[in-house]
Parts: sequence; C-alpha cells; structure tokens
Amino acid sequence: MLIGLAIRDVVLIDRLDLSFRPGLCVLTGETGAGKSILLDALGLALGVRAESGLVRRGAEQATVTAEFTLPAKHPVRALLTEAGLAIDDETLVLRRTVAADGRSRAFIADQPASIGLLRQVGEALVEIEGQFAQRGLLDPTTHREALDAYGVAEADTRALTEAWQSWRNAITAHEAAAQRLYAAQAEEEFLRHAAKELEALDPRPGEETSLADERALMQNRERLTEALESTLAELVGDRGGERALQAALRQIERVKDRAGGRLDPAAAALERAVVEAREAIAMVETQLRTLGGDASRLEQIEERLFALRALARKHNIPVDGLASLRAEITAKLGALEDGSGAVEKFKRSADAARSAYIAAADKISATRRSAAAMFDQAVTKELKPLKLEKARFATVLTALGEADWGPHGRERVHFEVATNPGAPAGPLAKVASGGELSRFMLALKVVLARTSPVPTLVFDEVDSGIGGAVAAAVGERLHRLGQELQVLVVTHSPQVAARGAHHWRVEKSQAAQKTSTRVEELSADARREEIARMLSGASITAEARAAAASLMAGARA
Repeated sequence: MLIGLAIRDVVLIDRLDLSFRPGLCVLTGETGAGKSILLDALGLALGVRAESGLVRRGAEQATVTAEFTLPAKHPVRALLTEAGLAIDDETLVLRRTVAADGRSRAFIADQPASIGLLRQVGEALVEIEGQFAQRGLLDPTTHREALDAYGVAEADTRALTEAWQSWRNAITAHEAAAQRLYAAQAEEEFLRHAAKELEALDPRPGEETSLADERALMQNRERLTEALESTLAELVGDRGGERALQAALRQIERVKDRAGGRLDPAAAALERAVVEAREAIAMVETQLRTLGGDASRLEQIEERLFALRALARKHNIPVDGLASLRAEITAKLGALEDGSGAVEKFKRSADAARSAYIAAADKISATRRSAAAMFDQAVTKELKPLKLEKARFATVLTALGEADWGPHGRERVHFEVATNPGAPAGPLAKVASGGELSRFMLALKVVLARTSPVPTLVFDEVDSGIGGAVAAAVGERLHRLGQELQVLVVTHSPQVAARGAHHWRVEKSQAAQKTSTRVEELSADARREEIARMLSGASITAEARAAAASLMAGARA
C-alpha cells in the first residue's frame, strides 16, 4: 500500500509531501489545477518513461519518492532478492530523479537500480487505470492469471505446472538417451576397432613408469654388472668381507665369557653384521641374475613402451589413461547393445508423463470454462449500472497447438468486449472509448478485488462523461473496491468524491510570476464545501451545500 509520496521540482510542484491511508482516496480540483501532475509524478517513481519536460523550470532535477508498506510474503520481496536487493524492512522506498537534460536514475531502498527493475517493482505495487494505461488488465498476457485467481484452485494450477515440468524432464531424458544411442551407433566401427587394439595390448595402470624404470636399468646393464660383480668379490671368497666378519665373531665368542658381559654388545653387533652381509650378498646376486638374463629383454621393454605411448597419442590421452579408456569403450559397446531398449524405456516414461500432463490440463480447462462463465456473468452484472448495459463482455479460451502448450495449460485466455449490439468483439483497449474503458476496468476490478495481487489501484477520471445515477454507481463501486484495496481516484464527480474515505483538493496558485500546484487534505467541513463547489461551480449556494451534505450522508449509510 502507498503510504507516502514526496515530490520535488516536478512541473508546477516545487515541494510536496503527501501521506496516504487505506481505503478510497479521492483527489479533486479545477481542470488544469495539476491533478495529472500528481499521477505523472507517481508514475516516475513506478518506473514509467521520464521526460525532461517534467522538471520544473529553473530546477536542476526533479525527484519523486514513493513509500510503500510491504507485507512479508509480497512477491516484490522475491523479485528484489533475485536482483540482489533483499530487504528486511516492513516498508519499501522507491525513488526516481530526472535531470534537466532528461537523464534519469532509479533507487530502490536507497540502492541504485535499473529502470527496468523499478518498473517491475512498480507494476507489482500499483496499477494505474485510465484511457491511456497500457498495463494491468489491458495487457492480454495478464488475463489467464486473473481468471485463475478468480476461479481456479491454486493446488490445481500447481499440479499442472508440476506435471508440465515432469513431462519436460522425461522428454529431455528420452532425447538424451536417443542422442547417446545415435552417437554410439555413428562411432560403433571405431569403438570396436579401438576395443580390439586395447584388448590386444592390455594396458595396466602405472605400467609406463615401471617399464621406463626397467628400461633405464637395462640400458646401464654392463656398468651395473661390473660394479655388482666387484661388490660380490669383496663380500665372498676366502678374503671376502663375510668371512672376515665371521672370523672376528668367533674370536669375540671365545673370550666374551671372561669379560663379564662387556663384549656382549660387540658380539651382537658382529652377528647383525654377518646377517646383513649375507642379505647384501643375496641382493647383489639377485640383481646380477636379473641383469644377466635374456639379452633381448631391453628390446622387449622398448617395444612395449613404444606401443603404449603410440596408442596413447592416437587417443590423445596419457598412457596411464589407456586402462580407463578401455573400460569406457567397453561400457559404450555394452550400452550400444542394449541402447535401443533404454531409449524405448525413456520414451514410455515420456508418453506417460504427457498423458499425466494432458489429464491435469483437461481438469484446468474444464475449471476455467466454468470459472469464465461465472466471471462473465459477474462482470456483466456490474456493467449495467455503469451505463454499459448494451455492452457484451466475454472471456475467450482458445485451444493451442501442442507446440504452444505450457506450464499453464493448453489454451490462451483473453477478455473481449463489444460495446454495441451487433458490433464485433475485440480487445478492451481497442474497442472501448476512453470513458467506457475506465468503467470496464472498474467493473473488472470490482469482480477481481479479492484476488488482486496489486495492493494499490489508481483510477484517472473514471467518471469522465457521466453523471447522475451512473456517477453514483461508479462511486459505490469505488467504495467497495476501497474496502478490499487501497484506491486512489482523480475525479470531477461529486457523487464519487462523496464516497471517499479521505479527500485531497488540488489547487493552482499564481504569485510573483510564479505558478505552483499545492495539495491539501480536507476536513469534513472542507469536504462539504469542495463537493458543493463541484455541484454548483464557482458560486457555492446553500442548496449546493445541502446537496453535498446529503451526498456525504448517503455515502456513509
């Protein structure tokens, strides 16, 4: 709900601060007093197109600030969170500045924002109805949502959306499986050839490293053999290290009992040395046997290593990736063998999901047809008192081709009107005249009041071209709307003004070559005078005051 509007340097307004409250708020004043300026200023804060002509002459920039209460679950909060402007306050401030050169800036909760985001937020908070409006119910894309809010259970629409998403997911899974099968079939010959090569080579993880190490060993075979043979000669034989250690151990063992245990550590160390020497001899002999083995081993190693590396280059992967590639290709060939069955399984799932979606959509369609009949009847009932008794209003449901089905169903919903008998029906904005359009919108809003997601409605001269009983009917419906929503109405009709819960008068004053617009909230007595003026003109008579009092009393009854 709009609770505050601050205007600075907009056309004839230099400084104006207004506070608004729930219910029906009326703005009256002489023609040309500046009522339209107020709406233009509000539009700026809501993101409508800015023009440099709105800046007051002599000012550097115009500024408009609009403050709204924002319930915890209002959709605007989710919109702002998605845009990275999450707020925790119970109120939301929208601000717009327009420089004298036409440049414009937008702020949401004192944070810079795009004009597009400001417009989205504004559309969710305020709907301006009038002959030049292009948003709200004049936009056919909103009609399906309006009808669903009026007469379709939210649980059913949610179930339809979920069924649509399940169908989409099933189609995606089927298409992916079919694509995998097609790709596998296209490369089947290559896969089988590659699998045969890999099977013949039988690569193992880590094999390249072990082969490279063994190759390096074999390449140094002669030098290593010579060194190992020399080492072995030093360790074995009559004068080898092992025999010397054993002889030393025997000498210690002969006398250690006489040393009172002092030679025991030395004896133990010699025993370990003998064991270590024997282990060293065994290791050297093992390596000598390895180096002295098959002379063609180096050639075998190199052939294996080069074959592995060549195959890895062919597939553009490391040698250690060959084993994984083999497993992957084997899996692809296995999938190819049963791929047709998998694709068929996914297709059956997609067909079942389609059937579930159609069932949910059929249920919604039937509900919409029933809701449309009730909605048309309710709107038609509101049209007669508004001097539109000859008009025909219809909610049209148009079946869509399967390519156009969506999460909201299988039909397009739009509203049509025919203002005269025999005249063809057409869109609201194209068929109805300015005054008729405003009254059509009023009738629609009255019927949809309890379902409106927008908390504030603005009507610009909804009473244009009417008077008497019709104006009274307009006032009565605006009053009813005000019990559900906040309604701001610019009016020249005393019957409408008398229905207001709050009343502001817009005046234009001239002084010292300066023309300005000011706005005053009226007390009960001042309201009676203003309504009397609207009834009688510039000269207010006692009869006009009595008629004004009667209108106000009737509005309260």
